[in-house]
Amino acid sequence: MENIAYVILGLILLVAGGEFLVRASVGLSFKLNISKMIIGLTVVSFATSAPELLVSVNAALNDSPAIAINNVIGSNIANIGLVLGITAIIGPIAVNNTFYKLTWPVLMVFSLLIYYFLWNDDVLTLLEGIILLGCLILFLVILIRSARKDKDVIDIEEINDAAATISYLKIFSWLAIGGAALYFGSEFLVDGAKEVARNMNVSEGVISVTMIAIGTSVPELAASVIAAIKKEKAISLGNLIGSNIFNIGSVLGLTSIITEIPVVEASILSRDIFWMLGFSFVLFPLAFIPKKFGIERYEGVLLFLSYIFFIYLVF
Repeated sequence: MENIAYVILGLILLVAGGEFLVRASVGLSFKLNISKMIIGLTVVSFATSAPELLVSVNAALNDSPAIAINNVIGSNIANIGLVLGITAIIGPIAVNNTFYKLTWPVLMVFSLLIYYFLWNDDVLTLLEGIILLGCLILFLVILIRSARKDKDVIDIEEINDAAATISYLKIFSWLAIGGAALYFGSEFLVDGAKEVARNMNVSEGVISVTMIAIGTSVPELAASVIAAIKKEKAISLGNLIGSNIFNIGSVLGLTSIITEIPVVEASILSRDIFWMLGFSFVLFPLAFIPKKFGIERYEGVLLFLSYIFFIYLVF
């Protein structure tokens, strides 16, 4: 019971730390006169990937490579199956042109790259981490250029102009609080998850692809559901796909630059990564059939039921 409490406390600290980090980053970006669009596409995306990044780095450094890899694979599966599924059930989701031309193809490239890197030699190396991070930077450059040309090209999360008036003292206080919460949250979560896995007689990979992944997807789920209920253009497909691309490019990229990540559980390559590839691939036909530019309610039900089936298989 104590270990479950550690996991829950770790998740709460990660969510709170991520929120403080996003606010501080946006405030600092305004001070540096960075445009709202670029803040939305880069700063917010990096900050919202911070919880996953800290969990993966912490796990890799503490001899839990399965948590480091499956945290990202599970989070990417949860973002599509759980978050997108539930959001589409609440209300149909609009899909814009950039999805077909840029974000979906890039997501598939990143997903296949990570599969190849892991399958190739059962380890994510420093060089592969540099390639992933380099591809992410290239993607951001292309995204920002296309967003400048076409104002409707991307869904930028509502960035509050009030952030421009925040004092430096507040920004650095938030950075310190966010950083500390992320650090301790990742410590509690990784330690707690290891013990839970031991007590339940399941592998660390199973705990991270389910429990930890769902926990780190809670902020996306909450934001998407609230937006869907308010009938706002939900934190749509663009943002969820962006989150998945960032998870692979920045989280696994940076973690493997800090320390190489070996594949220690066969299920990562025999099952989990194929589910991630499948969920990523199926988005294209779902957004095309029966009508272009939309994901319907029944498609949301299909995604959600597929996710439940995946969790059942894992356990």
